[in-house]
This record gives sequence, structure tokens and C-alpha cells, in this order.
Amino acid sequence: MNTVTFKGAPLHLVGQVPAVGQKAPDFALVANDLSPRSLKDYAGKVLVLLCVPSLDTPVCDMEVRRFNSEAAQLSDKVQILAVSCDLPFAQARWCGAAGVAAVQSLSDYKEAQFGKDYGVLIQELRLLTRAIFVLDADGNVAYSQIVPEVSSEPDYDAALAAVKALV
Repeated sequence: MNTVTFKGAPLHLVGQVPAVGQKAPDFALVANDLSPRSLKDYAGKVLVLLCVPSLDTPVCDMEVRRFNSEAAQLSDKVQILAVSCDLPFAQARWCGAAGVAAVQSLSDYKEAQFGKDYGVLIQELRLLTRAIFVLDADGNVAYSQIVPEVSSEPDYDAALAAVKALV
């Protein structure tokens, strides 16, 4: 089992992070309108999966806003998804209040299966740890970043470079 820290305290991650080059695990997430979303809904797109503990926290807020503004400089062949265990209603409220339209928020609240399949579910909190996965247009993992300290921001430049290398 992998570990991360939150304000220095160790937390355990459930599942195995998919390796770069591996086919990305399919997922069953819930959109803000309660409709289902899976990997096939984004077929042919370079997919950026922003895994965050909760959109309603300062670091998650900064991260998703940053990617929302970066989206304007990316190809229309790129789709950015913010995945958390927040309820879809809370995600919709946050996106509306934050003016986030270029990043789609999806919820793993039902069974946290995405978290398990991507190795990012925090066992102690039943929240997702901070991580970024970039999938190529064929659905393969091209880049992954698990942020070691949950309260820290990710390496934006490395993730964006991975995205730009694919388009």
C-alpha cells in the first residue's frame, strides 16, 4: 500500500496506481446532473484527470482554477476532469461560484471505485488524494503524479508539459 502525508501525518492509499504506458482503468463516475460518465465518453481526447480531496478546500480550489485558466491555451482535443468524492450537487455549486466551465467535475461518491482503481483513495478519509493522470487519445496512461503531501499543490508545469507533448 502506498502512503502520502497530510500536514506530515501518514495516510494510506488503497489500490494500485496504473503505470505509465498501461491502459487506463475504465471508470464509472457521476456528472453534476447525475448522469454517468465513463472513459469511453472521452474517447479520442487527451484526458487530464485531476484527483482532489474536495473542491471546497483552498488548495483544490487553486488547482482546479489554475487548470481552468490553462485550458484556454490547450487544444480542443484535451478534456480536463476534476474528480473528487464530493457530491455532484456540491461540485456544481462550487463550479458555478468559481466560474469554472472548462474543467468538468465528476464525482466518485458512490463506491469510490475510481479511487481504488487508480490507487488514489485515502483509506483513513475515504477521499481522493491529490494526483494528476494524463491519458493519451487511445486511453493509455502517459503521465502520473501523486502529490506526496496532500496539502501541497501539484507540479503544474510537469503535468502541462505532458499534455502538450500529446497534442
